[in-house]
Amino acid sequence: MSAVEILFQGGAVFTGTGEPVSGHAVAVTGGRIVAVVPHEEAAALIGEHTQVIELGGALLAPGFQDAHVHPAGGGVEMLTCDLSGSESAEESVATVKAYYDANPGIEWIGGGGWSMDHFPGGAPVRALLDAIVPDVPVLLNSRDHHSAWANSAAIALAGIDANTPDPADGRIEREADGTPAGTFHEGAEALFAHVRPIISDDVAYAGLMAAQDALISLGITGWQDAMIGGAVSGVQDVQGIYERALREGTLRAHVVGAQWWERSGGIEQAAEMRERREAVRALGHEDRFSLGTVKIMVDGVAENQTAAMLTPYRDSCGHDTANSGLSFIDPEKLREIVTALDADDFQVHFHALGDRAVKEALDALDAARGANGETDGRHHLAHLQVVAEADAARFAPLGAVANIQALWATHEDQLDQLTLPFMQEGAVARQYPFGDLVRGGARLAAGSDWPVSSANPLEAIHIAVNRVVPGSDSEPLGGAHQRISLAEAMAAYTSGTAYVNHRDHDTGSVREGYLANLVVIEPNPFSLPLEEIYSASVVSTWIDGTLAYARND
Repeated sequence: MSAVEILFQGGAVFTGTGEPVSGHAVAVTGGRIVAVVPHEEAAALIGEHTQVIELGGALLAPGFQDAHVHPAGGGVEMLTCDLSGSESAEESVATVKAYYDANPGIEWIGGGGWSMDHFPGGAPVRALLDAIVPDVPVLLNSRDHHSAWANSAAIALAGIDANTPDPADGRIEREADGTPAGTFHEGAEALFAHVRPIISDDVAYAGLMAAQDALISLGITGWQDAMIGGAVSGVQDVQGIYERALREGTLRAHVVGAQWWERSGGIEQAAEMRERREAVRALGHEDRFSLGTVKIMVDGVAENQTAAMLTPYRDSCGHDTANSGLSFIDPEKLREIVTALDADDFQVHFHALGDRAVKEALDALDAARGANGETDGRHHLAHLQVVAEADAARFAPLGAVANIQALWATHEDQLDQLTLPFMQEGAVARQYPFGDLVRGGARLAAGSDWPVSSANPLEAIHIAVNRVVPGSDSEPLGGAHQRISLAEAMAAYTSGTAYVNHRDHDTGSVREGYLANLVVIEPNPFSLPLEEIYSASVVSTWIDGTLAYARND
């Protein structure tokens, strides 16, 4: 072989599965990996113009791929009133005031990132906002994007009052006389849709570019955008923003878009989705952006008691209530929809958080397989907070991929204060049962759901392996048997998501012929004690053999 353009040497190589290999160098030419050779053979590949990257003991790995993320919305929130760095209710309020003071004449304040566990009952009240912004409407998404916090001006502008009923798929927090208290859960957020300003295309595009830079700096070279077609943080046309990036040559990552299934609609949506898929395919850049996935919300979230559960939620006194969460789509209808999408070569990306939602999604996949036979849909269920033991064993036989958000799999205030006390006794043992899924043969992919939580893969990998946050003396959530190995967690974020994205033929592995989408991590996390994995960070990110990010030490 003649001299190569780039040679990585001097560190272990995680190839995408299993333990890293040592004593090897990775050669790149023309944006692809052309050889993985023993170190003693590397010198023959170095020429006058070869760029030699001395790893110095750092780990070389495939670029991370995020299986569930919202870059455009996250980027816009970074550019608006961003509460994601707030550590308390007081900090959230102070951040809103600072944003208001810094933007005189603003006519609407949007953004988000507040955390439910910072407020009593997980529900911030309008009075907190009224005290600092009495005259301008304020509407701020929660960090998980399943609730919104509004001031009185926004509530009045939307025409919401004590007589406004809760929508079928949501709930309004109320004061004693029925007046909206300030927090709107799930479908109740849509009550502001007719007054919420539309984010301009230029702002949305700037948000996507800012998000892309942030994700690449974390070693992420590809992702699945979990909401194309629905409004995300006020962005109406995420597809158009991606297409603009394609035209302008600024989309550096490899993206699969999941088209949003409107839960109030019917199967007629599939025809329009097919047209969108084919229109994007006709652009000739499907290796950079494609639309072959459909996102279906099966349920809500546990902290506001809209996650669909097999057993009732309890009240604050420990008594069963009449509420077991919401199935946003009737299970029989869900089976029909999924069967039709599977037959039309669409992948289905389920939001399934509660154990009943997981069962309903798996039942839908079972029905699709019965009708269509085995397909290459690579359907996946995201979030999986509570999974019944019997259903954890169903993933592998159905070919269902477990799309995990591992950063959530630990004891933290939102779980311990707003969720577990309202679930049945013993529910803690079924929280994010990654170990059970792996033992049952399920294939894992991994994502962040950013901006719901940090997009940093190494932070999530640390939790997947330890089930406790750094420095905590709490017990591993769900028990130590729900931990997974570092190699399994790394694979979920690389080859696992590449598989889900139908990009496992050229990404997700360090292998000859694959794209040189690579990340350098220091120190090598495999060389660290497990409780110190979080201390590793990304040194550089490479996309198609080009340096896309370098840490400024």
